[in-house]
Amino acid sequence: MENAMLLEAIIETAIDGIITIDQRGKIESLNPAALKLFGYDLDEILGKNISMLMPEPDKTAHDGYLENYKQTHEKHIIGIGREVKGLRKDGSTFPFRLAVSEVQYENRKIYTGFIHDLSKEKEAEERLQEYAAELESLVEERTKSLKKTVVALREAKEEVSLSLEKEKELNQMKSRFVSMASHEFRTPLSSIQLSSSLIEKYALPYENTNISKHVHKIKNAVGNLTTILNDFLSLERLEAGKVEPAFHSFDLVKLAEEITEEMQMIAKQDQHIIYQHTGLESVVQLDQNLLKNCMINLINNAIKYSGENTFIEFNTEINDRQCIVTIRDNGIGIPDTDQKHLFQPFFRAHNTGSIPGTGLGLNIVLRYAGLMNGEVQFESQINQGTTFILSFNK
Repeated sequence: MENAMLLEAIIETAIDGIITIDQRGKIESLNPAALKLFGYDLDEILGKNISMLMPEPDKTAHDGYLENYKQTHEKHIIGIGREVKGLRKDGSTFPFRLAVSEVQYENRKIYTGFIHDLSKEKEAEERLQEYAAELESLVEERTKSLKKTVVALREAKEEVSLSLEKEKELNQMKSRFVSMASHEFRTPLSSIQLSSSLIEKYALPYENTNISKHVHKIKNAVGNLTTILNDFLSLERLEAGKVEPAFHSFDLVKLAEEITEEMQMIAKQDQHIIYQHTGLESVVQLDQNLLKNCMINLINNAIKYSGENTFIEFNTEINDRQCIVTIRDNGIGIPDTDQKHLFQPFFRAHNTGSIPGTGLGLNIVLRYAGLMNGEVQFESQINQGTTFILSFNK
């Protein structure tokens, strides 16, 4: 008796629906969960054919399923289980997982169906698909121009690359071109930069604001193009596995002072880069060129994304455990929703507007720091500035 009461209590409180039918398909019992799923009261459904809980075509074919099973004993659902749809009292349908077992009870056979509602799972799948579609749409919009370039390169590759060897040769040609173009462009760009500085110097006695304005535009354009070339050259070398850190001792303070002087030349009007070092030591054991690239990249970002008449803090610190480089600005900041994507190649925050950039700089900084066993951290708030911290264990 206790076992029977326990079994009844389990069935009555089960989360999944449980239905029993006889060999003719007549409903003999339903637990509360099944009644709630289908929206019926017990007296509305007891003794009725189970097909009333099925949408077409299962509704019409159900009795045939039972008869076929009795004659052939070929199992389609019984003892196997599958995903089906149920028909509620209000006419709506819902998906569920149905498992049916055959039970010999009091010299007759009954069939017990266990019903697990899949509505929430299906809704979650649909939401996931919708979210994936939205993301795909956003990515597609953001990379339209890149896709055109990729398509053009793919078409060119298909025409030229008839074998794996030819594909490798094409990649080598591309790498040589990027490297050559980057180096060859630097010389005329340096000449343009120097000439613009000389023009500005010689034009000072005339006090012509138009000259100063256009010279400043030339300098900015040259600086932007130089940054783009450097980014693509760095990325090409990283992707090709050509960048290997060369650790040696150098004076961090001296390097930082040189960078400060260099970057002050390209700063906006009345932008001031304030450098400060903390610690008694000044010598570190890192790759000087990689670290210099990281610092220039971060300071250049601070210049681009901060306004005129602002300060950019550039700090270095050497303590017992670490070498730390900090660049802090009070510029436009990075939106919270963009921060998790910040180090992805070609990604740019939504609030950058018309400010030029490739979206490669921070990815290169992260990878250079990683090659030196370092870490990159940042903090940012909209319109309150951004702080980047490079840290290297001693």
